Amino acid sequence: MRILILAAAIAAVALPAIASDKTDVDAVLQAYNKESSPTYCAAKSTIIDDFGQHYWPGPAGCADWLKSFNAESKTEGWTDAVVSPGEPVTVRIDGDHAYAVYSATYDYKEKGKAMHEKGIWTVAYEKQGGTWRIVSWAWGTL
Repeated sequence: MRILILAAAIAAVALPAIASDKTDVDAVLQAYNKESSPTYCAAKSTIIDDFGQHYWPGPAGCADWLKSFNAESKTEGWTDAVVSPGEPVTVRIDGDHAYAVYSATYDYKEKGKAMHEKGIWTVAYEKQGGTWRIVSWAWGTL
């Protein structure tokens, strides 16, 4: 019986922390998506996407991806890009590491023509200095 009470007490303390972390990792993705700023990424990050070189690793992975995306957008005539992630399908918090999967849509114009793409956005996070940062994300078109 004592073990059951102890387990319940530990769960009561741990659940609010996990719920807070889930909210925090989601907030990081939402801010990153809104601002397209690599400041939400870890110093070393890896991005996988369905255009260009497809893989941007290293100390400036997020920044390098953004440069490539902007260049490809100019070449292909992509404008008015908006990614709309839905509620997370999966969120897993393991200490200072987190994993989340979002269903998402990507709306943009290609040479003036409206385009719509459904996808899955998978994101890995790491808590650094008390702040969640994106260490990797991958986009998969459905």
